[in-house]
Amino acid sequence: MNDKWPLAIFLMGPTASGKTELAIRLRQRFPIELISVDSALIYKGMDIGTAKPSAAEQIAAPHRLIDILDPSESYSAADFRRDALAQMEEITAQGKIPMLVGGTMLYYKALLEGLSPLPAADPMIRQQIEKEAVDKGWQALHDELKQVDPVSAQRIHPNDPQRLSRALEVYRISGKSLTELTKQKGEPIPYRVKQFAIAPKERSELHRRIELRYENMVEAGFEQEVKKLYKRPDLHADLPAIRCVGYRQMWEYLDGEYSFDEAIFKGVCATRQLAKRQITWLRSWKDLTWLDSENIGQGVEIISDIIDSD
Repeated sequence: MNDKWPLAIFLMGPTASGKTELAIRLRQRFPIELISVDSALIYKGMDIGTAKPSAAEQIAAPHRLIDILDPSESYSAADFRRDALAQMEEITAQGKIPMLVGGTMLYYKALLEGLSPLPAADPMIRQQIEKEAVDKGWQALHDELKQVDPVSAQRIHPNDPQRLSRALEVYRISGKSLTELTKQKGEPIPYRVKQFAIAPKERSELHRRIELRYENMVEAGFEQEVKKLYKRPDLHADLPAIRCVGYRQMWEYLDGEYSFDEAIFKGVCATRQLAKRQITWLRSWKDLTWLDSENIGQGVEIISDIIDSD
């Protein structure tokens, strides 16, 4: 890490851990600009189910990379890296500190380590794979992936057409497996990064926060928000936006797969699973300072001391 590189702060953590509140309080104290690191907050019209910062919060502390795409569009880790670096450059040029806030760990990883040299999507090969899926079924394509890339096949479920299709596409374009190519890293980030993670000490407290947030989302009109999306003929269940936690379960309820109460229960369970995966990622993360969700003031002081001494 180069001492002359500008400072950047990463504020990570599982869903419902208090990241937004902590970030806003720090922005009130320092010349900080916030960049959202969240694969759901990028979508317009998906406000309630993503727990997007409120209008008041965004006035107090504007978040960049929120509401940048329509739910019909896709957004990759490479797209995020490009956009985040451009925003960070703009912020540091103003003499301010970029603070990246969110829980999409893959985005942080792409930003921190650079990206593997994966080939760009090929519409013709993708179309060919989709046709084979219709003719033979996704299970047959998963069996094919087992032959060429057993590591990816173990990680990717046969019912995950998006990732399965991409893994096969990479192999057919490059002749190399996704596993082989992802071992090669790209350019590291040209910043001095200070990394923090916020979470409650007890898992039961995180579960309580998730359930409370979900109740608040339902009361705020989450069902109506998804109904509006559901009515759009260009949106369907396999799109990344609709696969977001909570939206997927509400969509399946609207499809008649189960009752409203079951959709809520399944949404809470899926959110807990997401939080568990986020914490698992963070436990293996290097150079990380942990903060307690139940003492936001202490978190403000810890990060403030590091900024002041930098």
